Amino acid sequence: MAALAWLLIPLVAAIGAGLWGSWANRTRKVRSDGPELIGYARFREAMENPRSNR
Repeated sequence: MAALAWLLIPLVAAIGAGLWGSWANRTRKVRSDGPELIGYARFREAMENPRSNR
């Protein structure tokens, strides 16, 4: 009986993790890659331009 109780602990933890994951993901909005791509384009532009104060 004690072995079954020890096996119940991971089972309850897995069910709890699944419920928490579904609850945490319910309000996540789909985000486009727009801000990341704009930032990357600015980074590339800055790296390609020679520095004027050297």
